[in-house]
Amino acid sequence: MRVVFAGTPEAAVPSLSALLDSAHDVVGVITRPDARSGRGRKTSASPVRRVAEDAGVEVLTPTKPSDPEFVARLRELAPDACPVVAYGALIPRDVLDVPRLGWINLHFSLLPAWRGAAPVQHALMAGDDVTGASTFLLEEGLDTGPVFGTMTEAVRATDTAGDLLGRLAEGGASLLVKTLDALEAGEVTPVAQSADGVSLAPKILVEDVQIDWKSPAFAVDRRIRGASPAPGAWTTFRSERLKVLRSTLAVTDEANPPLAAGALRATKKQVFVGAVGGTLELLEVQPQGKKSMVAADWARGVRIDEGERLGG
Repeated sequence: MRVVFAGTPEAAVPSLSALLDSAHDVVGVITRPDARSGRGRKTSASPVRRVAEDAGVEVLTPTKPSDPEFVARLRELAPDACPVVAYGALIPRDVLDVPRLGWINLHFSLLPAWRGAAPVQHALMAGDDVTGASTFLLEEGLDTGPVFGTMTEAVRATDTAGDLLGRLAEGGASLLVKTLDALEAGEVTPVAQSADGVSLAPKILVEDVQIDWKSPAFAVDRRIRGASPAPGAWTTFRSERLKVLRSTLAVTDEANPPLAAGALRATKKQVFVGAVGGTLELLEVQPQGKKSMVAADWARGVRIDEGERLGG
């Protein structure tokens, strides 16, 4: 089957790689235009573009999917289907109609749960025990199309959004190829999503993930893990922003007594901070203007004084 793949970030790369290794003919790849990234703000190609070019596949980078030149070229490529993973732009109706079998979207949730741009982050922050990925027929609504297939994935107690997304991207790649195989064979029909269980997962902004140490410890831990690696949950220390990228709930006992909300305690190898009803151990942090580091290394460098706290 002739396919034109659409995707942009690293999470889309396993699906493109799986398609390139499959029996399907990848005749083109659509990705977002090169963008500035990193501390130096240098212009760089998307991860998907780099893989496509290495494979010798034609790459299309429209500013908007409605650009006439792009639409004309897509029609010339005459795809049977357009698999899409985290492309990052809305596809207009006339473009949705180009492939005869439609646009097949791989979404990282068990639809209708967590429709939107940040399903993995929201699943972690909500404390879901199980999540997954779905393939569905893309339509103009926000992740509302009928579903072809799903896979499930257990959420681990220490998962960050990056950890969980990595596993879903790998497992979802296999699901996407199997969905296209079944479509080509005429062996699958999409099923309308249930009207029950709908939840939304809008993009998470920096201002959404400031840590409130007066929240329950389990909720703080979920927020930290759900926002890692991006945009990164943050607090303040000595009036400067400090990202907290990894944490875990700590056991309190006589050797490690409970702490007040935001209060810090550092040993040679561990850093603890208090929240409501529990204590967290900080594992990885990123001070303002610096690279991420082990929390204990950060604590040794700043030499935490008795009585100092986070967020105060």
